Amino acid sequence: MEMPGALRGVAFFSFVQVSCLAYGQSSITLYGIIDTGVEYYNHAAGGGSFVGVPTLTGEVPSEWGLTGSEDLGGGNKAFFKLENGFAPGTGGFDYGGRLFGRAANVGLETAYGSLTLGRQLNMTAYSLLNADVIGPSIHSLYVFDNYLPNARSDNAIGYMGKFAGLTIGATYSFGRDAAGPAGPSATNCPGQVPGDFLACKQYTALIAYDSSSFGAAVSYDQMRGNEGASAPLTSSDYTDTRSVVDGYFKLTSLKVGGGWIHRSLSAGVASTLYNLYFLGLSYVPIASLVIDAQVAKYIQLRVTSSTGLVARASYFLSKNTSVYSSVGYMINGRNGSTSVAAGGTVEPGAEQVGVMLGVRHAF
Repeated sequence: MEMPGALRGVAFFSFVQVSCLAYGQSSITLYGIIDTGVEYYNHAAGGGSFVGVPTLTGEVPSEWGLTGSEDLGGGNKAFFKLENGFAPGTGGFDYGGRLFGRAANVGLETAYGSLTLGRQLNMTAYSLLNADVIGPSIHSLYVFDNYLPNARSDNAIGYMGKFAGLTIGATYSFGRDAAGPAGPSATNCPGQVPGDFLACKQYTALIAYDSSSFGAAVSYDQMRGNEGASAPLTSSDYTDTRSVVDGYFKLTSLKVGGGWIHRSLSAGVASTLYNLYFLGLSYVPIASLVIDAQVAKYIQLRVTSSTGLVARASYFLSKNTSVYSSVGYMINGRNGSTSVAAGGTVEPGAEQVGVMLGVRHAF
């Protein structure tokens, strides 16, 4: 007997619903970190000392986000990520005032790797994740180059493939930074300009290997400027290139990481070269206590050099809540002007001490 049209429609609809249940399993996660405290540093620009709430970061930047994935069957997944960075002291948005300045992307994951579209971390950020034991903290190697903790790209296509211990990744941005007017996380370079294909382009690449006891990474990052963008990249002919080589090894309760960062800025009279070396260790004497220390050396040949030292102790009150103390010391060369604290100021050539006491809660 032939099935009536209405029944055929119901049967088809039921089949689609069952298929969605079988292959369309999805999940969404809300997460975040709130990290702040009180910081102090001496020899601020103009004289005197600073005491107050940090404007940029604590032990780690504060953030909240949504991430989700859907099982497409056959080992394939669709995913998305929306991540906001904010300042706990004021409640304002970081990253140029963007609602989702840390990430806003969607992608597909297969056995051959993942493809991501939208604002995303680029390979410079990934290359530093394991070797830099301090990370984007108030006292860190990132005070020497404020692009490093903001290594994200707008309007980007990204690929990441993991094969056993080997990771291969790359990003290509049609316009690396659409927010403005001031950097480093808002440099007013949206690109995608008709007639100027090079305007605000950026590409990054990564090769890394990680095992249970050691790892290493190499990355390359080149960005271009455009007319109207923040200095010094005010022309699409200008380039800013960074290379990272780093590695780490782990013992039972000790991790040691170090590396080299090279920057070559080609921007007319603002052109410059620098090398930044770092070596750090992380020690866990008991499960609830983590002690970190790191030294970083910044060298701008025939111009200046600076040395930064930091020691940090973090005590976990619970799985999600910790208190910490961070002490930094900056030794500037004669023409050096690197502050010991992220977002801080310093009198040129001065040595500087910075201290922060803070609390971090993750959810």
